[in-house]
Amino acid sequence: MEISKSVSNWALPVSLLLCCLALFNNGVEASHKVFRQLESVSAVDVTKEHRTGYHFQPLKHWINDPNGPMYFNGYYHLFYQYNPKGAVWGNIVWAHSVSKDLINWKKVEHAIYPSKPFDEYGCWSGSATVLPGNKPVILYTGIVDDKQTQVQNYAVPADVSDPYLRVWIKPDNNPLIVADNEVNKTAFRDPTTAWLGKDGEWRITIGGRRFDTGMSFLYKSKDFMRWTKVQHPLHSTDGTGNWECPDFFPVQVNGKMGLDTSATGPDVKYVFKVSLDVTRYEYYTIGTYNSEEDKYIPDKDMVDGWNGLRLDYGNFYASKSFFDPSKNRRILWGWANESDTTDNDVEKGWAGIQLIPRTMVLDPNGKQLLQWPIEELETLRKNKVELSNQELNKGAKVEIKGITAAQADVDVTFSFDNLDKAEPFDPSWDRYNAQKLCSQKGSTVEGGLGPFGLLTLASENLEEYTPVFFRVFKDQEKHLVLLCSDASRSTLKDGKSSMKDGKDAYRPSFAGFVDVELKDKKLSLRSLIDNSVVETFGAGGKTCITSRVYPTLAIYDKAHLYAFNNGTETVRIEKLNAWSMSKPVQMNH
Repeated sequence: MEISKSVSNWALPVSLLLCCLALFNNGVEASHKVFRQLESVSAVDVTKEHRTGYHFQPLKHWINDPNGPMYFNGYYHLFYQYNPKGAVWGNIVWAHSVSKDLINWKKVEHAIYPSKPFDEYGCWSGSATVLPGNKPVILYTGIVDDKQTQVQNYAVPADVSDPYLRVWIKPDNNPLIVADNEVNKTAFRDPTTAWLGKDGEWRITIGGRRFDTGMSFLYKSKDFMRWTKVQHPLHSTDGTGNWECPDFFPVQVNGKMGLDTSATGPDVKYVFKVSLDVTRYEYYTIGTYNSEEDKYIPDKDMVDGWNGLRLDYGNFYASKSFFDPSKNRRILWGWANESDTTDNDVEKGWAGIQLIPRTMVLDPNGKQLLQWPIEELETLRKNKVELSNQELNKGAKVEIKGITAAQADVDVTFSFDNLDKAEPFDPSWDRYNAQKLCSQKGSTVEGGLGPFGLLTLASENLEEYTPVFFRVFKDQEKHLVLLCSDASRSTLKDGKSSMKDGKDAYRPSFAGFVDVELKDKKLSLRSLIDNSVVETFGAGGKTCITSRVYPTLAIYDKAHLYAFNNGTETVRIEKLNAWSMSKPVQMNH
C-alpha cells in the first residue's frame, strides 16, 4: 500500500469524486496524508493510555500494512510497514518481528529499508514465498523517484540457517519487474505470494488500475527471476478505482484446513481479495481459477465491487494471508489505523496496531469465508466467568462482573422463542448500506427482536460505551440480521484537532448483515476487547467488525461490560463465557 493520489469511482468521474471522497473512505484519507514536519519527530514519551494489552504493537511510532507474513523453520515472521522516526506515515521500512506462537513477539533488525536506486524513495508492501529447497524470498514494491514510479523487487536472507532471518540482501539485479507502457506506473504495487502452476511456472499478481477499473496484473516466471506479463489480468472490475494489497489463495470445499497457495484439485475454490484505495475497505469474492487460461472467475452469485463481501466491516485494511504448514491453516493478518486525530497520535507517540491473527475457512454454504481468532490467543485467558439461562426483558442490562472489562474476551450465545416481532425491512432502505441503517437504528432505539448484545468499554453510568449488537428484520419471506459496532458514544473527548487538516476523531456506526439461518433461533457473538479496540465476530465468524475507540472514563479498572436488550421480544443469554486477558510475556522488546 502507498500514498497514491489516484482516485476513481464506480459511477462518478474522477474530478467529481475528489469533492466527495471523504464520504466513502472509512474516515481515512484514501491516500496517506503526509505531514512532512512530523514524520521524523521521534516520540520521547509514549502514552500508555489506550495502548492495547494483547494486540501486536511496536513500542512506539507509526505502523501500517502487515507485509509477507510466513512460517519458516519453526518461527512465524511478521514484516510490517513502520516509521522508525515518528508517529505519522513516512520514512517507511519493513520492520521485522519473530514468534513461536503468534502471541509473544521479538523485534529483530529491519528487513528492508531504502538503500538502492530501485527503492531509494520507498520500500512498500509485498509478500513472502518459500521456494523449493526451503528458500524464502520477499517480493516488494520499490519507489524509484519522487514521481512515485513503482517497480517490483526481491530480497533474500543473508543466512538461511539463522532462525530469526535477521539480515536480508537486495541483489543488484533488481528490479525484477518494471511496468510496461500499458500499466500506470504510479498504481502498480503489492505483489502477492507466488503460486506454482501445473506447467511448472510461478505466478504472482500485482494491484493497480486502468482509469477507474481496478486491475490485478498477472506475471509468470520459470525461474522466479525473469518475469513476463500475461496479456490479460488475473481479474479486473470496472468502477472500483485503484486496487491495493491483492490476495489470491485456494480454500477447501467442505473442509476445515487451510491450503498451500499452490494447491489445486476438484474440491478447491479460490478467494480473491483486494483493498480498495477509495473506500479504505477490503472486499472479496469466491470463485474458480481457470489455470489453463490464467483467469479468476467469481461465482455467479458474487457481488464484485463496492457492494460485495468484506473481510471486516470496520477499521480493517491492507490485510495479508499466509499458509501455516505447522497446523495446516490459512491465517489472516489485518491492520487497524487509529481513528483518533493526528495531533493525538503524535502526542501519544504511536499509531496503528495489527489485529489478532484469524484463521479462514470456507463457510459450508460456499458463499463466504468464516474467520476466527487463532487458538493460541486462548493461552492469555484468565479469571473465567460464566452466565447461562439469563433472561433479558425489554430494557434489561446485566453486568458481566469478575473480569477486567477493558481487556477481555467474551463469547456469548443469545436465543429467543420466536421471530414474530422482527421489524419489517423498509423497501426504501439500502440493503447494501448496513452502516447507515445502524446509525439510524442504534442500540437505544427500541425494536422488536433487538437491539440486543454487549455494551463494551462502558463507563459505570453509561456516559461512554461501545455497543456491539444484533437487530433482526423481516424481509418478505426471509429474515435479515444486522450486526453493529457503534463507536458514536464511545468517548466524551471532543475529538477536535488543532492541526489544519480539518479532521476530528472518527466514530462511525460500523455494521454488516449476517448471512445466517435462524431455524434454531440463536445468534452468537464473540468480542475481543483491548483498551482501544473491539474486534467482533458474529455468528461464528460470518461477519466481522473492528472498531477503534478512545474512552476517557471507561479505562483500565473503570471499564464495565454489560449484556443488554432494548427490543420488545425477550432474549435469553443461553451461554456466556468471559475472560480477562493477560498481556503477552514479550511484545517487541
